[in-house]
Amino acid sequence: MVYEVFARKSRGESLRHIGNLNAPDDELARVYSFNTYDEEKWFDMYIVPRDRFLEVFNRLDAAEAVEQA
Repeated sequence: MVYEVFARKSRGESLRHIGNLNAPDDELARVYSFNTYDEEKWFDMYIVPRDRFLEVFNRLDAAEAVEQA
């Protein structure tokens, strides 16, 4: 499973995407993300399975729909 990794360096900073990784489950994904992206002193770090992202809007899809109409 592919996981996307997000982190921030301080409490008030926005989360930013710092990379992705492959792991067989959530627990190993936590370990892999910490070990892979530990070069910075992160305030916090989050992982999300890529297949859990929900699309809100996609400009390319919207443009194709207009062209087909």
